Amino acid sequence: MNAAFEQTAGQDVATVMQTLGRGAVAAAEILALASTDTKNRALGAVAKSLRARGADLMAANARDMDAARAKGLSGAMLDRLALDEKRIEAMARGVEDIAALADPVGATIAQWTRPNGLEISRVRVPLGVIGIIYESRPNVTCDAGALCLKSGNAAILRGGSESAHSSRAIHACLVEGLRAAGLPAECIQLVPTTDRAAVGYLLSSMTDFIDVVVPRGGKSLVARVQAEARVPVIGHLEGVCHVYVDRDADLTMARTIVKNAKLRRTGVCGSAETLLVDAASVASHLAPIVKDLLDAGCEVRGDSEVQKVDARVKPASEQDWYTEYLDSIIAARVVDGVDAAIAHIGKYGSSHTESIVTANAATAQRFLDRVDSAIVLHNASTQFADGGEFGMGAEIGISTDRFHARGPVGVEQLTSYKYVVRGTGQIRP
Repeated sequence: MNAAFEQTAGQDVATVMQTLGRGAVAAAEILALASTDTKNRALGAVAKSLRARGADLMAANARDMDAARAKGLSGAMLDRLALDEKRIEAMARGVEDIAALADPVGATIAQWTRPNGLEISRVRVPLGVIGIIYESRPNVTCDAGALCLKSGNAAILRGGSESAHSSRAIHACLVEGLRAAGLPAECIQLVPTTDRAAVGYLLSSMTDFIDVVVPRGGKSLVARVQAEARVPVIGHLEGVCHVYVDRDADLTMARTIVKNAKLRRTGVCGSAETLLVDAASVASHLAPIVKDLLDAGCEVRGDSEVQKVDARVKPASEQDWYTEYLDSIIAARVVDGVDAAIAHIGKYGSSHTESIVTANAATAQRFLDRVDSAIVLHNASTQFADGGEFGMGAEIGISTDRFHARGPVGVEQLTSYKYVVRGTGQIRP
């Protein structure tokens, strides 16, 4: 790792992080008042820079990929880390999509007039300074920076060591965009060290600078952030996502959805990890769906009923129902109808994303009403659990919290609100 990136010579972690914090607070004051046009010009310049620096981005990513292979990272993790021309173009388009969104800052959510003549408005405002801690997906550097910029928040980004070179190259594009629009480079800062102590310091010792922390990564990272943070956390727990194939499901649709939900990209949090099949459709549906998965190279771990349909199915343990594999592995179980599927999801799920495949509208509505997850789908793949697919341009993550933000966290979810009250001299008796 480049020594200049690793840490400024002679500075300890506390000094580095304090410098980032002071810069972010000053930048946040400027960015909160920046016009929509200024922010959009910065985003347009970021997209232009990403395309112009494509070769540099891929060269930096190649260094990360070589190191990751040497460490023996799994195929799914390598896929999360990899950049190519298509993914760089997708990042650039995502930034342009964010620029095209309505600016949430200053938007009036509600307004009313009291009997005494006071006019009250609830108006969106930025959160302030957002600390974002993430692991091996370098595109998060771009998505998080762009979303914070559009929503008027300064960002302090701390990516994983596996993607350090890639994240630094992407960050350079973000800074170029900020400067092109006359905004401070401190609006989006990247922690310049892979020292793990920087994460602990950010969580415990930067309450004077950071207003909220967003973790994006595996269960252990999120658990650490939630345990150590001394500021509010927008949580993104693991994605133990389910697809339930109902007795009234169209078989062709079910086969297509299940295969896509599991195998389109196994390393994303919206990948299906558990397949539930209605006992009433076992004779017609179970074997073809399981065979599709096995033939595509997916390991299937099933209960006794699933094991009967194909000798290649391995027995599932109790732990399998709780597991986010992020790999070509799926757990499969036969359940006694939609209520049993709902009960299974309630016990083993992570409140992330669940899908039902059925032609029965009443059954679908029962599932959508009763499953308490951030995203519930009918006749669609769980891989649609993505802010870009929701029309948000991009996302920082999928929040599994039940307050402030739930589901994809985009520009609107990165704002709070304040009450603006206008009077004509009223006093309270």
